[in-house]
Amino acid sequence: MRDLIIKNNKGSKIITLVENGKLIEQYEESEDKKRIEGNIYVGIVESIFEGMQAAFVDIGEGKNAFIHIKDLLPKMSNETGNKYEKLDKFNIKDFLKCGQAILVQVKKDSSGKKGARIASNLNIPGNFVALIPDFDFITISQKIEKEEERDRLRNIIEQKKIGKNAIIVRTAAKGKTQQQISKDIDDVLNKYRMIKEKFESIDNSRPRLIYENSDLIEKTINDTIYQGLDRIIVDDKKVYSKIERLMSYFDDKYKIHVELKEDGDIFDIYNINEQLEKSKNRRVWLKCGGFITIDKTEALTAIDVNSGKYTGNKDVEKTILKVNMEASNEIAKQLRLRDIGGIIIIDYIDMQEQESRQKVIDALQLELKKDRTKTQIIGFTKLDLLEITRKHISNN
Repeated sequence: MRDLIIKNNKGSKIITLVENGKLIEQYEESEDKKRIEGNIYVGIVESIFEGMQAAFVDIGEGKNAFIHIKDLLPKMSNETGNKYEKLDKFNIKDFLKCGQAILVQVKKDSSGKKGARIASNLNIPGNFVALIPDFDFITISQKIEKEEERDRLRNIIEQKKIGKNAIIVRTAAKGKTQQQISKDIDDVLNKYRMIKEKFESIDNSRPRLIYENSDLIEKTINDTIYQGLDRIIVDDKKVYSKIERLMSYFDDKYKIHVELKEDGDIFDIYNINEQLEKSKNRRVWLKCGGFITIDKTEALTAIDVNSGKYTGNKDVEKTILKVNMEASNEIAKQLRLRDIGGIIIIDYIDMQEQESRQKVIDALQLELKKDRTKTQIIGFTKLDLLEITRKHISNN
């Protein structure tokens, strides 16, 4: 049983995904903190810093947004982007001029003193695919593992006339019919045409918003409903009405029951408050008696694995491996539960054997497959620290 339970909490919405009564994801969207990630703007180039290969762009949201030359260059594929390009052979002044109007999309919300991070390479999301205009590649989600299914989906895209546009096939496309995927491609193509026409027809002498991305509630429903969702339970009439309207856009087979509960604390009813409190703890205990600690800094998140109360047996390597394997499973769950993004460094208990290290990575990778955002295991550093990266689902 998978439920989406949404609570109105004094000017913010707390969105929780619960599986068989256990909290697995949580997000908060504040009404006074505007979320602009995914929005598309007409931006006006304010200043260019040739030495940094970057520019600041006014998008009309207070703080100027930041764009780097790598976010202006063509993407060769969704996996590698343009990371293998030698950036020093380019000059940002060949791409931008002060006062120039450019079409940009917010890739990362502003935080603290930093403005939003933007790119000129647009990504138009649908339910099953995403469109990257003016490029030419097809990328299939790595979470779709069976070659037969990957080939089937690739053939559907190749048969569709999409012009010079790249298509990213999302995990939700798995098992969907040719008709469903074709319709979704039409939808994202139409969405892009409207954005382009608006950009070309309006007065671009000042910054302005021309496409607003889905809010967090709508995004969460779109991302989870195709993966199997049984109920949506809310405690607010406005949210209830909004979700009911949203349900009308889905095919009958995906429409699910939306329930309004206004009596009592909805999180107490479903035993979520206690789980939310535990999710804030720095220390998380493992079943074996070991524990992990999670410390966030501005630059990265550090996770330390400790043996704690677990003494194991005479074989030290097996004892360490057991703790590290349990820690891998728990770490993947905590990344998802706390929506930890960016660079993550894991300090496992030292292992002597390469086989043990590989088992730990495999266990982590297996659990990360349940995560609906992009994660990447970089590998062990020279200091025996495991480095991974994860994309935030929400920046709130």
